[in-house]
Amino acid sequence: MNALAAPLISLGLTDWLHLVLHFATLSLLAVGGAITTTPDMHRYLVTQQGWLSETQFNASIALAQAAPGPNVLFIALLGWNVGLNNGAGGHPIGWALLGAAGCLLGVLLPSSTLVYLTARWSHANRERRGVRAFKQGLAPVVVALLISTGWILGSTQAANFPDLASAAHTAWPYWALTAATALLVWRTRLHLLWLLGAGALVGVLLG
Repeated sequence: MNALAAPLISLGLTDWLHLVLHFATLSLLAVGGAITTTPDMHRYLVTQQGWLSETQFNASIALAQAAPGPNVLFIALLGWNVGLNNGAGGHPIGWALLGAAGCLLGVLLPSSTLVYLTARWSHANRERRGVRAFKQGLAPVVVALLISTGWILGSTQAANFPDLASAAHTAWPYWALTAATALLVWRTRLHLLWLLGAGALVGVLLG
């Protein structure tokens, strides 16, 4: 199967339940935001289940980042695309809405409940050594997860090549663009929309 082409899948009730439960599990691990769980979403949706293509996965995140509003909307787009790929009969928009609602509900409900129950306690005990140590210990975990997310999004072009050397020889402009973008985000205050626009333009020019 071409990793960039949209797959045609057929999801049953068990598959939908597994999808919602998987996002519900990730919801409790989303330290630093839902974007930090992107590597596991990619593993589950693209690599393991084959419910999304590489292109659909990356496009869902890019569109949500460019649009106004919370960036957790990329999860709704992931579910929307899973629903569109579902060829189990019925109207595709109906499946897409079901996918978007199921993924959003799965990722929002557990974490929202946990935050509601623990926020007041942790704020009241913020000076305790154990609470401070817990927060400081999570910081490198968040950084590592963000780096992992960047690596997955930046390696889309490698999906169609048999090995890393072949991908690097052909797709190096995309990786150079990724490195330049990361450097600009780090060293400047340039708005992300300009970088997204520049990336889209370079992508069109490179074909």
